[in-house]
Amino acid sequence: MTTKTYAEVWDLDVFFKGGSSSPELRAHLDTLKTKLESFEEQLSSFSVPQSGSEAEKIVSIIDGIKQVAENLTQAGAVVGCYLAQDTTDSQAKLLQGEIGSIGARFSSSMLIVQQQLSKTADSVWAELMKSEELNEFSFVLNEWRDEAKELLSEKEEDMITALGVDGYHGWGQMYDLLVGEVKVRVTVDGEEKEFSVGQASNLSSHSDSTVRKESFEALENAWTEKEDFFAKTLNHMAGFRLAVYKKRGWDSVLKEPLHTNRMKQETLDAMWGAISANKGPFVKYLKRKAEILGTEQMNWHDLDAPVTASTEKVSFQEGAEFILKHFGKFGPELEAFSRKAFEDEWIEAEDRPNKRPGGFCTGMPLSQQSRIFMTYSGTMSNVATLAHELGHAYHSYALRPVHWMNRRYAMGVAETASTFAEMIVADAAVKEAKSADEKLALLEDKIQRSVAFFMNIHARFLFETRFYEERKNGFVPANRLNELMEEAQREAFGDGLGEVHPHFWASKLHFYITSVPFYNFPYTFGYLFSLSIYAKAIEEGSSFEEKYIALLRDTAIMSVEDLAMKHLGEDITQHAFWEKGIALCVQDVEEFLELTSSKG
Repeated sequence: MTTKTYAEVWDLDVFFKGGSSSPELRAHLDTLKTKLESFEEQLSSFSVPQSGSEAEKIVSIIDGIKQVAENLTQAGAVVGCYLAQDTTDSQAKLLQGEIGSIGARFSSSMLIVQQQLSKTADSVWAELMKSEELNEFSFVLNEWRDEAKELLSEKEEDMITALGVDGYHGWGQMYDLLVGEVKVRVTVDGEEKEFSVGQASNLSSHSDSTVRKESFEALENAWTEKEDFFAKTLNHMAGFRLAVYKKRGWDSVLKEPLHTNRMKQETLDAMWGAISANKGPFVKYLKRKAEILGTEQMNWHDLDAPVTASTEKVSFQEGAEFILKHFGKFGPELEAFSRKAFEDEWIEAEDRPNKRPGGFCTGMPLSQQSRIFMTYSGTMSNVATLAHELGHAYHSYALRPVHWMNRRYAMGVAETASTFAEMIVADAAVKEAKSADEKLALLEDKIQRSVAFFMNIHARFLFETRFYEERKNGFVPANRLNELMEEAQREAFGDGLGEVHPHFWASKLHFYITSVPFYNFPYTFGYLFSLSIYAKAIEEGSSFEEKYIALLRDTAIMSVEDLAMKHLGEDITQHAFWEKGIALCVQDVEEFLELTSSKG
């Protein structure tokens, strides 16, 4: 029995009243510009440190960075929420451009800081890092200094940043505009209706195969109709990125994403190597599911299809209470925090037109709050997604006592907290199933996530790697992008797929996010890394929460290899670590195959 009614629409007025036309937001942006001007003035007298006694000077610079960064992040996050909730918000689009320009100026200022730090003599630097004032920031400051040594001159990098506003980032915004205009018509329950991309994507798990196929084909037609626009967008983004890499002398397109993730190439290779060697059981799962659905091979539009006749819907209220109940079994802080998120209206879940597709969690540093975005349609998969985004928010919450400088964690570990939270809910759902059919449906939902991380994400990684190699030689047209995507999907899914999704490259937002290159493998890393943490949580019970929070607080001040060694005692550059997590997922597949042995 649900005891509370939680709002399905978030509260953004608590930040700035009046939406994208808010006078408060306008005042905030004006103040932000003033703070940036003050910081730029402060930098005009910032010179290369000459002795270890100049630590206070750097602390003052850090304070200036914090002032601008938190105000800029808050504004960008809120405006991003405006656009997500309503892709037709023209004022928010203008604000996004304005914030982008401010961000470019700030990036130029940050570059000056990094360049000055990189010129500091090694002996002076060592002394500074040992100082009481700077010791706690040493990991990040060393990172900044090392980054600067990989960059071009201050003037050249400043020009790249400035040109990126209307070039590189402008193309990313063009993608959002194109997707926001896509509408498709699909017949559901005997009535033809218009759907946005996000709404139509939710039909992939519809119980009616005709609806799934019609929705997939309608979207595929929409991508085909505009494929040249999407191809141009993707090519120009990649071209800009490659041109910058070439000027800097970077040979590998993975140099930046690996650095961003604080990860070694050996770790990435070990992860994909272990996955590639263990795909057999998941191919068997796909073939069994195809048999259950009555098709010769598993087709893309049936990947999310339900495998039982059970069509029981879970209301948003029921989903919220389920999450809170099982988060409470893990630890009191996670449960209390998540309850606050529901009660204080941090979540945008309503199923309505003109919303952006997908889901995300964004932080508001000045308010020490987060906001969660998704489109909730009543499935247990939606409940798991909601838990996933709450996990992201909890990560930010865990870092509240930590100085701003030490909160900027890498993408891979960002996906760890979210996937861990999702695992709590998914596992609980299977264990609490009320019937054999419900258990099968929930178990299959868990396996779908493994397939997504081991196969779908792998396909994205293969596609993007190969696309960038071809882009070095010139423009890659839409028909070739389709071929590259199909090849990547067939390789990543083994021989488990019949019909594939050649326009996936056009449909997936992650290929067009300019702030993060290769936004794919961190998901798989986070999934498998979180499995190891989850195994320890099961073993130790609610007493583990304190250790878990300690791990989260270290995520921004060490490499992922050091993080795993310190908190898990594991060497993640070796296949063996990854195979342990994969083995847990294989157990789900084996149980599924056993439960469905008579259903094929």
